[in-house]
Amino acid sequence: MNADNSARTLGPDSQYVELAVEVFAMLADATRVRLILALRNGELPVNALAEKAGKSAAAVSQHLAKMRLARMVATRQEGTKVYYRLQDGHAWELVADAIHQAEHALGTAPHHGLAPHGTSVEAAS
Repeated sequence: MNADNSARTLGPDSQYVELAVEVFAMLADATRVRLILALRNGELPVNALAEKAGKSAAAVSQHLAKMRLARMVATRQEGTKVYYRLQDGHAWELVADAIHQAEHALGTAPHHGLAPHGTSVEAAS
């Protein structure tokens, strides 16, 4: 993607704003965030995901079904077991960024950020 396309895609008038809001809405659930964190290192079956998320297998299955419709996770069946994996790295990156933002909000992460005009604080110093 060239700079012109990137500027159009990331501008406030982007045609993707509403879809981005839907992605954030999908991630606005602690169980789904936990599932993404659990899947960051590879695929897992529902029972293992339920244990990691601290929820019932039925509840996790419902969350995974929504995440599958949103194309955040994909499946592979082996016998009677269904294994889930992240579709791509995008959901993981969003969750990681949100966790880093939470660390900053709590003051537990080193300071860095953006200065005016989008330059990093370190570069502006």
